[in-house]
Amino acid sequence: MPVPWFLLSLALGRNPVVISLERTVGPQDAARCSPGLSCQLRAGDVLCLPGSIESAPGPVLVPTYLQTELVLRCRQETSCDLCVRVTVHLAVHGRWEEPKDEKSGGAAELELKEPRNASLQAQVLLSFQSYPTTRCVLLEVQVPAAQVQPGQPVGSLVFDCFEAALGTEVRIWSYTQPRYQKELNLTQQLPDCRGLEVRDSIQSCWVLPWLNVTADGDNVRLVLNVSEEQHFGLLLYWNQVQGPLKRWLHRNLTGPQTIILNHTDLVPCLCIQVWPLEPDPVRTSICPFKEDPRAHRNLWRAARLRLLSPRSWWLDAPCSLPAEVTLCWQSPGGDPCQPLIPPLPLENVTVNKAIEFPVLKGHPNLCVQVRSWEKVQLQECLWSGSLGPLKDDVLLVETQGQKDNRSLCALEPSGCTPLPSRAATSTPGDSPHPLAWQKAARLGEQLLRDLHAGHCLQLWDGDLGALWACPVDKYVHRRWALVWLACLLLAAALLLLLFLRKDHGKAAADGARAALLLYSADDAAFERLVGALASALSRLPLRVAVDLWSRRELSAQGPLAWLHARRRQTLQERGVVVLLFSPGAVALCREWLQGEPPAPGAHGPHDAFAASLSCVLPDFLQGRAPGRYVAACFDGLLAPDAVPAPFRAVPLFSLPSQLRGFLDALQGARAARPGRLEDSAEQVARALRPVLDSCFRPPPLGMGPGPGAGLE
Repeated sequence: MPVPWFLLSLALGRNPVVISLERTVGPQDAARCSPGLSCQLRAGDVLCLPGSIESAPGPVLVPTYLQTELVLRCRQETSCDLCVRVTVHLAVHGRWEEPKDEKSGGAAELELKEPRNASLQAQVLLSFQSYPTTRCVLLEVQVPAAQVQPGQPVGSLVFDCFEAALGTEVRIWSYTQPRYQKELNLTQQLPDCRGLEVRDSIQSCWVLPWLNVTADGDNVRLVLNVSEEQHFGLLLYWNQVQGPLKRWLHRNLTGPQTIILNHTDLVPCLCIQVWPLEPDPVRTSICPFKEDPRAHRNLWRAARLRLLSPRSWWLDAPCSLPAEVTLCWQSPGGDPCQPLIPPLPLENVTVNKAIEFPVLKGHPNLCVQVRSWEKVQLQECLWSGSLGPLKDDVLLVETQGQKDNRSLCALEPSGCTPLPSRAATSTPGDSPHPLAWQKAARLGEQLLRDLHAGHCLQLWDGDLGALWACPVDKYVHRRWALVWLACLLLAAALLLLLFLRKDHGKAAADGARAALLLYSADDAAFERLVGALASALSRLPLRVAVDLWSRRELSAQGPLAWLHARRRQTLQERGVVVLLFSPGAVALCREWLQGEPPAPGAHGPHDAFAASLSCVLPDFLQGRAPGRYVAACFDGLLAPDAVPAPFRAVPLFSLPSQLRGFLDALQGARAARPGRLEDSAEQVARALRPVLDSCFRPPPLGMGPGPGAGLE
């Protein structure tokens, strides 16, 4: 049974909770004020022009705080509109100025007394914006002299009210005319038809589709509870903070409907919008996956770093990432990449936008590191492809101190070690890392000479310092012992190879397990996907065989003979045969199950899958397949329940979402520990995702469901 996860009709997310709203009757605007004040609303809207701030000539009234309340403006009992009531709190600002010239007699005293006993008047403007409405009203207020106390509140004004569309964002400004201070502003997200009182009172909400989101195992169900034959629109989109929303799935449907999403499709910014297909409909939007841990994991797995030019890079991600990015230096020895902070700054991540590197030149050892909550989430050495492999260079870091004092250090795994110089007074015992100090001391003089001679590559130059990459290959003394050691290792490798060829069966039983991949060559994109899977599996403790790597043997022997020999060898070595199902493979299997085997050569000279069914199918029909076969399909390309029933007698996995179970079944008793199995699954998934993305794209607008989406 699906477990209710998010009930849209009861949970309003970040919108204000609408339980019971006050009703006002009639379309007229009105104004009122707190006791002791007098106010009136000027008829009609006015033009809002804040103007510049002026100096107060004495005590003046200014708005100090804005407050809003939602009400219903009703013309009839069931014909209401949502309305925003605004309350402006006022206070006295400024003081009376004392006269500079002394005056004598009652005339001076009368001149001071009369203005100070006068009441204060002000014109307060309220500006309201909510697409597609823009309004500005003027309220005149008067405060009795008895209530005029500089710096003290005097009361409030209430305006009824600004009509606004359901679910929109409203912005309100308030200031006086003339303006004596910065205007107040307030932004508020209005509720939509999910408020129960709103739904009963506003006619446009009566036909709105209502949506439940439930979790059902690895899938997510979007259940649209609408009446029979009601037509409505459904939009799934990525609500990106930076830039406009990105549509992912758009369909016009007839209720009721259930949409199924794979859990791998969830990301925090995936939102759902539904509306009835009628003129000017009210749309309801919800983003239910913002706090879902699986959605956040999927977001990081989908993020990709790529180099645009020698000095700019791009971070692909469907949603904004709460992370920071910097450059780091990766040594070829396998040590962790060392962030270059300082002197380089740590900057917030901006996705789907070209970002300039703060460097002068590229270097294969420079990598981009993305961190979130002190954890490295992404790291790519973007220059390593275009500039070659990692180099054995030393990075010199210059920092600029007080009084233009310059200091140099060499970045090493143990830290940044100060370089010795003739002016240095430190000793090896002063260094927190003596071994690192000795290494730097050994090469320090040469590195300084190379730096001054211009042999080092300057990577960055800024106000806080500079970075140089200095090659050290010429200072590394190669010993003859390394040559002898290499010869010995080569001889040992040759002996081991002879041993493996002599006792191949025993090595196969005790070493990596053999795996034979069979698939239907539907198209070139699917062949690339199979090749990527085979390459990724070959890096694990598996000996992978696939017809893509044996074209010459396949042409010489023929698909049937090659397949029989490979299958017999794999099963004799207690290996496993992997059936990779695609739409083409399913069609071939159905032909065989219906007693109509395809004609020889109908599927091309290299299609081993068509040839394999003559010996694979009997194993399944006679119950010999369990323990010897494993079946798999790819997420979004084929649903597991589309695999013919006889082949579901063995473990069936959908890749890459079920990679861990797939690898566990492939390796059998040789399976790695859980932690290493997770790492292996992540490595294979990283290899599959780009290729899978290239052969599977979301459908054009309105043409069908996106990845992992389907209709029941």
